[in-house]
Amino acid sequence: MTAPYRTIGNIVEHETEIRRSRFICALAPVATEEAAREFVAGRRRLYADASHNCTAYVIGGGGGVRRADDDGEPGGTAGTPMLEMLTRRGFADVVAVVTRYFGGVLLGAGGLARAYSGAVGEALDRAEVVEMVPAAVVTVSVGHAQAGRLESDLRSSPYAVRGVDYSVDDGDGHGARVAFEVAVAEDRLSAFEEWVAAVTAGRAQTAFGETVHLAR
Repeated sequence: MTAPYRTIGNIVEHETEIRRSRFICALAPVATEEAAREFVAGRRRLYADASHNCTAYVIGGGGGVRRADDDGEPGGTAGTPMLEMLTRRGFADVVAVVTRYFGGVLLGAGGLARAYSGAVGEALDRAEVVEMVPAAVVTVSVGHAQAGRLESDLRSSPYAVRGVDYSVDDGDGHGARVAFEVAVAEDRLSAFEEWVAAVTAGRAQTAFGETVHLAR
C-alpha cells in the first residue's frame, strides 16, 4: 500500500559551528534524481574551496531512490547519517548538501556523524513542510455539451486537474467526449465520485488509473 510522506516546499540554508568547523546545510525540494544531482553540482561549484561537500537525497516515497556521498570524509560518517535523518523523519523528494569548512579540530567518527545528521535536522526544522498523501488519477469523461460546465466546476474545486483531452472516443458509438484527468486523495475518492455525479447529473464516466502523491 502506498504510504504518505513529507517533503519541503522551499530551499533552506542553515549554518552551524562545531569545534571551529563550519557546517552549512542546504536543502531543496526535488522531483527527480537528475534535479538532485544538478542541485548538488551547483552547491559544489558555489563552495569549491570547502573541505567537503557531503550529500544525501531521497526521491519518491516508500523506499524510492536513496543516495549518499561522504565526499572524502571517513566512510559512513557524513552522507549516511544525513540520509538516515531524512528517512527517519519521513522525508522524500528532498536533497541535502552539507558543506564543511574544517576548523582544525578532529571530531572523530561519532562526532562527525552527529554533526552531519544534526546539520540536516536543524535545516529541516526551518523548512516549510509539505505533507504528500496517496492519490488516484481519475479520468472523468462527459459529452461536449457538458464539458465547459464541468471544467469550470473542476477548476474552482479542491480537486487537482492534471490534463484535458477534448477528443476521446468513448467506444460505445456515442462519439467523442471530453476527458478530464484529476488527482484525488484516496481518502476523498467517495466524496469525489458523489460530487461528479451531482454536477453532471450522473452523465459522467469515470475510470481509475495510477496512484500518485498529492500535496495536502
